[in-house]
Amino acid sequence: MTRNRGSSDAGPGVVIRARNVVKEYPYAGDAVHALRGVSVEILAAEWVAIMGPSGCGKSTLLNVLAGIDAPTSGEVELRDQPLAGMTEGERARLRLVSVGFVFQRFHLLAVLTALENIELPMAEAGVPRAERRRRSLELLDYVGLSNRAGHRPPQLSGGEQQRVAIARAVANRPAILFADEPTGELDQKTGEGIMDLFARLNGDGATLVTVTHDPRVAEHAGRTIRMADGEIVNGNNGNHEW
Repeated sequence: MTRNRGSSDAGPGVVIRARNVVKEYPYAGDAVHALRGVSVEILAAEWVAIMGPSGCGKSTLLNVLAGIDAPTSGEVELRDQPLAGMTEGERARLRLVSVGFVFQRFHLLAVLTALENIELPMAEAGVPRAERRRRSLELLDYVGLSNRAGHRPPQLSGGEQQRVAIARAVANRPAILFADEPTGELDQKTGEGIMDLFARLNGDGATLVTVTHDPRVAEHAGRTIRMADGEIVNGNNGNHEW
């Protein structure tokens, strides 16, 4: 496998910034401390892998950085826009047009075809019908599934569903792509194919943040952030300091 080019010289400017982020969940009269004062900056066109043991806060951090979950305290900015000052509708709009998210469980709509699943976020963003159809067909070809356009998720393999989910996540040409264990349930060959797709996206200028437990996936990233017990314990790679 070839190490990706994502690094501090891949593109100017910080596009993701978190300062002293805390995330707590109430539990039995107490609180679960998922994130404990996390601070991180990620540059434009960088590819960052987040690693650590189960329950260390990796997915929570990913959701907070993407604006899916709000922190209990602390600040998060996406592309210089503070998330805390936005309404939920404004955050949803930012995610729709600037952010793609690949969920671990795909979250494809079973009643829609692969093509229609990819078209959906473009329809929500107001992309004209002819344009979203053209772009969806291009994306299916991009992920090698042109011959599966009319198939619904139950008719697709796990790897095919994941590729449709990736195509959907990039349908609105987001500047930032978040992915939660994108190869966690895939065989090695399919997983390497997914990483090749991610490398192409990153090479086209997208910023990637990938949660993974697999060192083979992290090898593709330009920087690896390691977490334990809700904190970043090692993330210094290149010019970044913690």
